[in-house]
Amino acid sequence: MRRTLVLLCVVVCVCAGALVVRSTNGDEIADRARKLHFSSMVLDTHDDTTQRLLFSKTFDLGKRNPDGHVDIPRMREGGMNAIFFSIWVDGRTLGPPAVQKALDQIDAVHESVKKYSKELVFCRTAAEVREAHKSGKIAALIGVEGGHMIGNDIRMVRVFGDLGVRYMTLSHFYNDEWADSSTDKPVHNGLTDYGKEIVREMNRQGIMVDISHVSDKTFYDALEVSKAPLIASHSSCRALCNHPRDMSDEMITALAAKGGVIQINYERSFIDQAYKDAFDKYAGGVVAPKYEEEIRNKCGDDLDCSSRETQKVMSALIAEGKLPHVSWEKIIDHIDHVAKLAGPDHVGLGSDFDGADMPDGLEDCSKLPKITEALLRKGYSEDDIRKILGGNTLRVMEQAERVSGELQARP
Repeated sequence: MRRTLVLLCVVVCVCAGALVVRSTNGDEIADRARKLHFSSMVLDTHDDTTQRLLFSKTFDLGKRNPDGHVDIPRMREGGMNAIFFSIWVDGRTLGPPAVQKALDQIDAVHESVKKYSKELVFCRTAAEVREAHKSGKIAALIGVEGGHMIGNDIRMVRVFGDLGVRYMTLSHFYNDEWADSSTDKPVHNGLTDYGKEIVREMNRQGIMVDISHVSDKTFYDALEVSKAPLIASHSSCRALCNHPRDMSDEMITALAAKGGVIQINYERSFIDQAYKDAFDKYAGGVVAPKYEEEIRNKCGDDLDCSSRETQKVMSALIAEGKLPHVSWEKIIDHIDHVAKLAGPDHVGLGSDFDGADMPDGLEDCSKLPKITEALLRKGYSEDDIRKILGGNTLRVMEQAERVSGELQARP
């Protein structure tokens, strides 16, 4: 009888302030986390996989690739069922060439969705994203990473909207013609008057205003002008890693006060101070690190070559001890920081997959269930975790759509 009682008993423990019952035959939290993750909307607001669609000679979105971070098999394995394909053009390319390169990438996303229509569906609204989830398909969305891609022509905001773009980052690594960047010397004192009009037009088109990459002054200008909440599609917390690409506590609080969301970036130098300091010492800063020119000279426009060579450089630096290892758990620290500071309604996921160096343990999108389990172990409720995984971003999309409808209804 005693042996039977022992086999039937459960171990009761307190984890992160919550009472958790764990059976002797398995890990109850892990089981709950898996069910929660794979039943949730897991939406990533920033993936540079678009560059691979257009410029890689070997990449196939529909097959499991030996490199990179995102493809359909690994998305399925990691439960990532909604993705913003990022449209990126070097910020030093301006005018019509920037517009044309952006349009080429937008077309590549649409063509890829058509090619893999059994797995993907293109979405323009939050309702369509939810419908895709119900039907078991992956929602494909588009975000433009840099306002220079409108070619300094506000009419392109409307064109982008018609093509399904659902957010635009106001600047990239360099200032554009109407907005200052966080990683360039300010020349506009934030947003110009024309830049403010562009934000208003984005509101009219239902395009979310993304303030990742922008200067602090540009952020506050956009926050004041926009009628819809803002997003920071791939930023992290300056309090934990003092990087110009990250947001201060004051900025995060102000973003949240107007209903916005910061989607945490997984890039090592944005989430770990020791790594950021070591990287700056070696590379000379985040913009155009010194090894890039050597790789460009070796690889030219061959994206596969550039990716391989960059990975070789970073791996060698870590192996030599010049750069420290960074654990994926740093991502959880940044999520937790925002949740404690501004509430769990104002944080989401914006990995920067295929455009950044991932931390140890979260090497690609197949590892995403770790985030859900870690949050559950920290005592987050299932409802709050669902919001962080994607619900918060969908809520901002809905608010942007509502504002657009109200503005377009005005005479």
